[in-house]
Amino acid sequence: MFNVYLVEDEKNLNDILVLYLQKEGYKMKSFTSGLEAELCIKDDVHLWILDIMLPDVDGYELIKKIKAHNENIPVIFISGRHTDLDIITGLQMGSDDYIPKPFLPMELVIRIRKLLNRVYKTEAKHCMLMNNRYYIDFNKRMLFEDDEIIELTSREFDFLCTIIKNKNNAMSRQYVLNSVWGENYFGSERVVDDLIRRVRKKLPELRIETIYGYGYRWCEE
Repeated sequence: MFNVYLVEDEKNLNDILVLYLQKEGYKMKSFTSGLEAELCIKDDVHLWILDIMLPDVDGYELIKKIKAHNENIPVIFISGRHTDLDIITGLQMGSDDYIPKPFLPMELVIRIRKLLNRVYKTEAKHCMLMNNRYYIDFNKRMLFEDDEIIELTSREFDFLCTIIKNKNNAMSRQYVLNSVWGENYFGSERVVDDLIRRVRKKLPELRIETIYGYGYRWCEE
């Protein structure tokens, strides 16, 4: 899961951006002052988002300290100052992007997504968010809700992989049986219903629809 730290002294904007980025699946920590953020520079952070104009330690000072700690951590500047000189200064100091205010929150989401995909290609490729709630790591075969690991059996995890491959599509019980248990399994299709009952109990926010007389469908908008 990506750890994203936001430094923005405008409280309303701070809250809105945190909400959008949490829905995207990022683990967020936000600050309203540079002094607060300074105390966390040595944390395990994947991305910093810095406002330049802060009431105490400004964004330029923060990026110096962030890069001194780890020059490879990506940084995005957001600022009401958007002259060519401001943008060039920000980029020269090591920022990866510069977004002038005002901007749409989704613009920031899209830029972050592209930046993290470029910087952390492997992790971005092998992880995803399900139903804006559950974070699945395919390489580690692990599932998280917030910071908590949700314990899954091997077949429960294989079932999640199967529904991800068939997002929004109807799947027959026989198809799920072949995908999870293998084509050589000769037991009853009812084991599929038992498996899905267990998955629904562990993941109540996962939208698995029952198609009566046929099978199931996982829906994600």
